[in-house]
Amino acid sequence: MRTYTRFMKIVRIDLNDERHRAGLCEQLNAYARSETGMGAALPDPTLQSLPDQLAACPTYIGLLAWQDERAVGLLNAFWSVSTFKARPLINVHDLAVDASQQGRGIGSALLAELEHIGRQMHCCKLTLEVLEGNTGASALYKRLGFEFYQLDPAYGDARFMQKML
Repeated sequence: MRTYTRFMKIVRIDLNDERHRAGLCEQLNAYARSETGMGAALPDPTLQSLPDQLAACPTYIGLLAWQDERAVGLLNAFWSVSTFKARPLINVHDLAVDASQQGRGIGSALLAELEHIGRQMHCCKLTLEVLEGNTGASALYKRLGFEFYQLDPAYGDARFMQKML
């Protein structure tokens, strides 16, 4: 655990701790309900099974921001390997800050803690995706040194794609 301000602590999620499990689900569900999420709550079966699914994933890295004994921010990430660098990398899957707490440095603190973990793991980079219309998140990421990437400018920026199964 590291303290970022006198009122906020960032902790690594312990999925054996019921408070952490509840904070994870509460913050993720609030994010899902937001306009930058899905705009709807997650189904109860998803919320009930998620902590155990994450606990079974050995590459999971979860962080919670706590303020006054309440979870106010969440970062879910997974480490993998960069085949071009033959070193670990960490991908941010979710970054969520309680709507009432946004603009207070919580997202920056969560990402700073993840960067600290990544440096300890000798990672070559952190990666993430951001929706084009999420200008607030994009500005935060750019301010913290994230940038769109290209392998060759002739082929343009890399784009995230998906195929639902």
